[in-house]
Amino acid sequence: MARTYSTQKQLLQIAIVALLLIGCIAVLTPFIGTLLLASVISVTAAPLRDWLLELCRGRRNLMATLMCLMLILLLVLPMALLSSSLADGVEMAIAFIRPFLESGLPSEVPEFVSGLPVVGQGIADYWHKLMVSREEMNELLRQFIAPTRKMALATVSMFGQGLFQLVLVIFFAFFILRDADTYTAALRTASHKLAGNLGDRMFRLVNGTITGVMAGIVGTAAAQALVAMIGFIIAGVPGIIILTVATFFFSMVPVIGATLIWGGAAVWLYETGQTGWAIFMVLWGMFGISSVDNFLKPFLISRTSSLPLLLIVVGVFGGVLVFGFIGLFLGPTLLALGQVLIREWLDHADNDEAPFIQP
Repeated sequence: MARTYSTQKQLLQIAIVALLLIGCIAVLTPFIGTLLLASVISVTAAPLRDWLLELCRGRRNLMATLMCLMLILLLVLPMALLSSSLADGVEMAIAFIRPFLESGLPSEVPEFVSGLPVVGQGIADYWHKLMVSREEMNELLRQFIAPTRKMALATVSMFGQGLFQLVLVIFFAFFILRDADTYTAALRTASHKLAGNLGDRMFRLVNGTITGVMAGIVGTAAAQALVAMIGFIIAGVPGIIILTVATFFFSMVPVIGATLIWGGAAVWLYETGQTGWAIFMVLWGMFGISSVDNFLKPFLISRTSSLPLLLIVVGVFGGVLVFGFIGLFLGPTLLALGQVLIREWLDHADNDEAPFIQP
């Protein structure tokens, strides 16, 4: 009888704990993405946090406030300005491009293009081939307007939602930065109790991978902005500083980010009668600015973290497909942890003891 009562009591306790866990997960689910991004920013900014904490003489609230103000100046305000200008710019660009597409491309190749060394004649020949089936090509171009407009407006909507998420991220980051030492100690202790030395390795690997992925994203954005600035200077586009800053932030958006900036510059060049420079800007953007993301980002992440290049590529793109923007960080991190666990399992395959969980 006593044993039955004890069993029922244990089952009741387990049920209560399970219900509490389910309730906690349900409450936290809408904020998982923002909490993870706030944690990623806090991990990446750890050196700056330590320096500010020393400068503030140990006053954690002041340090966290200064860090959040910096995040607002670097992230929220620029994105707010870019979002508002992008909303107007999309409609203006579509309104300008529509009559151009309806009238078709010029039948003669611009002298600037045909006069280019080495590739000029080849481009001119291909241009004339397109003119043979001009009506069919123009029809395809006209059909391209609607999906392009939808994609651009969807990007504007994404930035609008991102602003609200960034505000939540900075709010969460304040508390994470303020109590970072407490959270770090708790996570380190938990990982050690769960997996011993392997847990310690996993903890260090998570930190290094997050820092490496962030370095890859920021480094790639800076490189794309630099390449874009060179192109803007060569083509004589006005507002170089604003466009360069916009390219830096937009480059963090996968696939189409930087294209919105150099594409807008190309449209402006054509509108002002500089057709040759507009074509140059398009070629510079396609083969210079946009291609940087495909090659430099995996390279930088691979150099700053311990993952092979292949896993970095799969982690970055697979993470974006599964988790969205936060997947840029989660994808490589999860693959890194899986790699460590598999290697540890293979190293202990001949032993009877389980290497993962410590009593």
